[in-house]
Amino acid sequence: MHAPTDDDLSDPVSVFHRLLTDEGQALLAELRSYDPGQELAVATRLRRRHPAELVSAAIAQARLRQRAAAKFGPGDAARMYFTPDGVEQATRASVAAYRAGRFAGLGARRLADLCCGNGGDAIALARAGVEVLAVDRSPLACAVARANAEALGLAELVEVRCADATEVDASGFDAVFADPARRGGRGRIFDPEAYSPPLSWAVEAARRAPLAALKVAPGIPHEAVPPDAAAEWISDGGDVKEAVLWFGAASRGAPRVRATLLPGPRTLDSGGPAGAPGTGPVGRYLYEPDGAVIRAHLVAEVAARVGGRLIDPTIAYVTSDEHRPTPYGAAYEITDTLPFNVKRLKALLRERGVGTLTVKKRGSAVEPEELRRKVKPSGPNAATVFLTRVAGAPTMLLGHPIR
Repeated sequence: MHAPTDDDLSDPVSVFHRLLTDEGQALLAELRSYDPGQELAVATRLRRRHPAELVSAAIAQARLRQRAAAKFGPGDAARMYFTPDGVEQATRASVAAYRAGRFAGLGARRLADLCCGNGGDAIALARAGVEVLAVDRSPLACAVARANAEALGLAELVEVRCADATEVDASGFDAVFADPARRGGRGRIFDPEAYSPPLSWAVEAARRAPLAALKVAPGIPHEAVPPDAAAEWISDGGDVKEAVLWFGAASRGAPRVRATLLPGPRTLDSGGPAGAPGTGPVGRYLYEPDGAVIRAHLVAEVAARVGGRLIDPTIAYVTSDEHRPTPYGAAYEITDTLPFNVKRLKALLRERGVGTLTVKKRGSAVEPEELRRKVKPSGPNAATVFLTRVAGAPTMLLGHPIR
């Protein structure tokens, strides 16, 4: 191993490559149980034996691995490498695996992954048996993606190419996946045309492929979905993670929108005869649709499945008089329906001995923590209060979840 020059350790890619040497691997092994609270002492100790820049890079990588464990699981995260932007923008492994399974099921065998970042999606695709060309314009991201494919034993299925995605010829592939960067120097980017590359370019690239998917922000408005695309909103464990625009073989004859809930997967689409849901008084049961269902504008489908109605035409809460379990929404039994009144709620909670209060809101400006401070819950029992509107009027619904 040659001694590093100043140029070696001033270039992020060179520093990263040093992490892959025996010296770098030994450093990362020492940091496997890294405690951020001891960073100064650990860094001081390690710098006695290793170059300061390499120690800093190893500590940064240990910190990123800890952050990445939530998305990739502790087993993979401990073997993988990351950049700060790569961790922030990476697809959760469960979501990537689901999407890779869809690609494989639709016949994808060779796929161009444009804007691959740290390679999380390429890894999921390779594990699904798809051969991947992973493209990114960042030399560091490409070095990381290549190292990840090797670390996970997938190098034979993943080729990493450092290039501008807009200049890559994907005509020889039977599928394309694009994940334009949605964060810049000032944080999250909300205008799709400010993505890098712009969403309009990604749409045209998708249209040229037999099968394609574009990852977009879950807040994309329905009117921005191209008419030849099928839009899918995906949640994992109840948290909405992303939206995907499917083209080609995935969109022909498919419902215009769908919501997919992980784990499962369970998918709800717009292909049913639900129609517009009616509204009516609060019944004994309240359903809180999953966020992906709400984003996909499929609340009417949930209402139809549970024989329910909306409590307000502008609020995504469904109510019914009989309990019908559904995987597409959490169910609650409602014990009290009250006009919004903090003093009355405080008295009711004291009477019921409620010390654990879960506050949910939809259509209310009141902040949950503010309400908790005012009612000062105390006692052995638990309850959930919904701050919302019923037929336009500010209302409080008190109840408990049905397990």
